Amino acid sequence: MASSAPLILRVVATSVNVANRAGEIIRDIMSKGDLGIVEKGKNDLQTEADRSAQRSIIASLSSQFPGIRIIGEEGESVSGDVPSDWKVTDSEPSVLGLSCPDNLKSIKEEEMVIWVDPLDGTSEYTQGLLDHVTVLIGVAVGNKAVGGVIHQPYYNYLKEGAPLGRTIWGIDGCGFGGFTVGSAPKDQRVICTTRSHLDATVQSALDAMTPDEILRVGGAGHKVLLLLEGKANAYVFASGGCKKWDTCAPEAILHAVGGRLTDMVKGEPYQYHAEVEHRNSGGVLGTAPGEDHSWYFSRIPESVRQLLSKPSSR
Repeated sequence: MASSAPLILRVVATSVNVANRAGEIIRDIMSKGDLGIVEKGKNDLQTEADRSAQRSIIASLSSQFPGIRIIGEEGESVSGDVPSDWKVTDSEPSVLGLSCPDNLKSIKEEEMVIWVDPLDGTSEYTQGLLDHVTVLIGVAVGNKAVGGVIHQPYYNYLKEGAPLGRTIWGIDGCGFGGFTVGSAPKDQRVICTTRSHLDATVQSALDAMTPDEILRVGGAGHKVLLLLEGKANAYVFASGGCKKWDTCAPEAILHAVGGRLTDMVKGEPYQYHAEVEHRNSGGVLGTAPGEDHSWYFSRIPESVRQLLSKPSSR
């Protein structure tokens, strides 16, 4: 079935198992105790888990889909030999069995880009906040985020005897799996935002939403999971600190279940073609399924929009 399935299904189905393997690598490195931390910049860490997980992901996907451009947070190429047991070749059957819409059936490799964040929430990983950590593999067709995989290596890690790790996925217009869509709070407004990049502009946008509760958590993948599972109504981040590899997979899954993710300047989805600027300079506004995205967008202060429209300033 794998060889006859449309390309988009094969890529996402393979990415599910690739993300699972990356999660195992991340846990293995943590268990050995030496994280191999490198400071790339202010509040921007890289660990051996980031590097190794990305090597596994790129080696696995590039060997099966050589015509697809893969852009990862830690670079686009793999240096040196990759252990054979890090290379994944099998696919998730439940994805391969989906009915693919006509507009995605004939997509070619050169029309796609894969965006990879091998370890989203690196700072939290180094601090032991393991439920914030995710592996993100996003699939774009043309300009649009179409498919996404979010793997949580430490899902259930505080529940003794429970299976460790979880992978969710979604293809816009096609289906989703690995989780149950939750209902966002109706009697209060819960907003999730950054844990470590808070400043006056970020706070100004949050205040304008008149939240009842603010969840300050790490990782774009983790924040969108809160929307998907009904634990938050919106994700508000008025900063250019996010990158395309942070949002491609979450955006695709969120759109697949009826939510939205846009910038905060024009209220438009981000573009994910190969030559696009990596930085999401217009901030991030995500809303859970059933939420009125336009209401949240209308609340963004004009001063915030003006600042975000000048990428060089932030």
